[in-house]
Amino acid sequence: MTRTSVWRALAALAVIATSLTIAVGVSPRLGLDLRGGTQLVFEARDSPTAAADSDAADRALDVLRRRADMLGVVDPALVRSGERRIIVELPGVLDPRQAAEVIGRTAQLTIHPVLALAEENDQAAPRDESGQRLRLGPAAISGDGVSGAGERTDPQRGPGWSVGVEFRDARAWQRLTGAATCADPGDPRRRIAIVLDREIISSPRLNPSVPCGTGIPGGSTDITGSFGYEQARDLAVLIKGGALPVPLDLVEQRSVGPTLGAEAIEASAKAAITGLALTALFIITVYRLAGLLATVALAAYGLISYAALTAMGATFTLPGLAGFVLAVGIAIDACVLIFERAREEHARSSRRALDLGFKHAWSAIADSNTTTLIAAGILFLLAAGPVKGFGVTLGIGVLASLVSAMLITRVLTQAFLGRVGPKVTGIGSPGRIKTWLTRRNPSLMSGRRWWLALAGGLVVVALAGTFTRGLNFGVEFTGGRAVEFTTTGTIPAEVARQAVAGHPSAVVHSSAGVVSVRAGQLTPADVAGIQDALAAQAGKVTKLRDEFIGPSMGAELRRNAAIALGVAVAAQLAYLAVRFRWTFGAAAVLALLVDVTVVVGLFAWLNKPVDGIFLAALLTIIGYSVNDKVVVFDRVRELWTGRAKHDLTEVVNSAILRTVPRTVNTGLGALFVLIALATFGGETLHDFAIALITGIVAGTLSSSFVAGPIAIALNRFDRRPPPEPAGPRTSRPRPGTGAVL
Repeated sequence: MTRTSVWRALAALAVIATSLTIAVGVSPRLGLDLRGGTQLVFEARDSPTAAADSDAADRALDVLRRRADMLGVVDPALVRSGERRIIVELPGVLDPRQAAEVIGRTAQLTIHPVLALAEENDQAAPRDESGQRLRLGPAAISGDGVSGAGERTDPQRGPGWSVGVEFRDARAWQRLTGAATCADPGDPRRRIAIVLDREIISSPRLNPSVPCGTGIPGGSTDITGSFGYEQARDLAVLIKGGALPVPLDLVEQRSVGPTLGAEAIEASAKAAITGLALTALFIITVYRLAGLLATVALAAYGLISYAALTAMGATFTLPGLAGFVLAVGIAIDACVLIFERAREEHARSSRRALDLGFKHAWSAIADSNTTTLIAAGILFLLAAGPVKGFGVTLGIGVLASLVSAMLITRVLTQAFLGRVGPKVTGIGSPGRIKTWLTRRNPSLMSGRRWWLALAGGLVVVALAGTFTRGLNFGVEFTGGRAVEFTTTGTIPAEVARQAVAGHPSAVVHSSAGVVSVRAGQLTPADVAGIQDALAAQAGKVTKLRDEFIGPSMGAELRRNAAIALGVAVAAQLAYLAVRFRWTFGAAAVLALLVDVTVVVGLFAWLNKPVDGIFLAALLTIIGYSVNDKVVVFDRVRELWTGRAKHDLTEVVNSAILRTVPRTVNTGLGALFVLIALATFGGETLHDFAIALITGIVAGTLSSSFVAGPIAIALNRFDRRPPPEPAGPRTSRPRPGTGAVL
């Protein structure tokens, strides 16, 4: 064993040991879609006295954090996003009405003297508890003057609850009450108005026993009213937590029940186990001992990815789990590339063939993984919420796959493949597919015009569906609210629509005990009313999911989605143009547009939802499809080196035939995982998997039958000659010093 091999083995052992330590010692952080809870996104807006800048948002974040802590929420997560947005995650809080009301209320508390009763048409005068308008004087005490607040009950006053308030400056309270007690007992000026966000919550009349000018000493008072425990507690939280420096608008809200989260984890685990088992069985069948060692490296890949995400403190979300499972299918691609290149050197010894396989496959592996990283990076930068988590998971998975393939797989194969015969290794022959193709040598590019015509026909059908049926955009892109309920029995669609009769624009679906409602204008109170109406028809009704996207947020998400797709395509074109030549880059991007159009058209014809999860699938398809085309064009570049310019047709045909085994084996490995996701992954992951299955099949075929013919057609416009073979390395002689020893 060489010194290099020893260092590789030690590095692989260190990576696995570190990953195992992290995986055992650090608990993963689950997103709200997996453990249940509510996510709120607030946007600060300017007020007459303060600008909604980053400093104001940071101060508001501190207030929201204190409120969440005082509500008793376990492990809340609050973070500022951009300059004005604040994301609040409240695990276990399933009532968005309570969460938004208590967490996001401005809570500007002021205490005023009452000057007189106001006219009914005086809109500037607030109403008291009985509905009478009061004309108030300037605020005598503001929220900054409050030192504490808490809910309390006094049996002597009755069964209700009150809120005790303590003031920092006892003299200010005594002066205010002392001035009010000088008015006659029936005079409105004998009252004190406690105002929260311009609404009078209490306006008590001072007791006649308090002497004029003396006031109430002690620096505390009780806010009384018809409060229940939760109302008194929430009011105390608002007062004690402090007022927000600027108003906050709720622009996005997502609530997921714990049952749905548990089902998602179980479904993802089942899909992962099934997909990985099928992929491992397939790889072992095709590559024998090399496939078995690659499966071991694949398990190490899963450990490394999980440990890296856990160590980073990344949040595991449902799309993130899908990205983790999908990256497993992509990870096998590097091993397949290496083994197929090693099979081409099967006449040599197993160890030498393997070394050449790693050497020759590195270029395609580096290029293909770079394109996938570009897609993951765009998701991270431009997406939001769970889709951003998908980008993080996919990116970490790609990096972990490089470590798994280029380090761990190499250590294992070098340790074992040289000890057995060539038939057992799995790389001792070119394989059945390549042997058959070599014997037949079909001329695929002779019918390139027919292939392009067929692709054009598919594009026309897809565009027809897109323009005639339209796209079923989710609330993430349209704005509005989408709610999903589960019922003990199946409710007919007509009965479900009757429960939403007050909202004629609502779209209602009912099937298999699940009722979904989507509308542009639905308040949390409307959702509660719909749930009660459904319960009257079907007994027990549980809210599984509740998502609200404000109009401004929906417009922003649509804009970001368009930017993400445009940037993804432009980035792939730029990378391929630099890495290869502009004709190859243009051919790959045009074929890529065919893949994307086919997937979008299929979702239009099937009326499937186009939402953030679909966007994640589309960007993944872009990365995977370009990955496939990079492998083909990398082989074209290799075979075209040193040949005549007009030989490109023959070269492309030969490159496609040589990469078919890799294309088939990698595609099947990914499809096993995706079919498992479509079968076990639930409705959300089912649509995600359908998009990816369609995209991978289309991308695999377009790499050969669209990108190849387009590259041949564009070659006439490229003035650059074919690549020149690399010259032999010449070592420069080291100059002597002339010294003689």
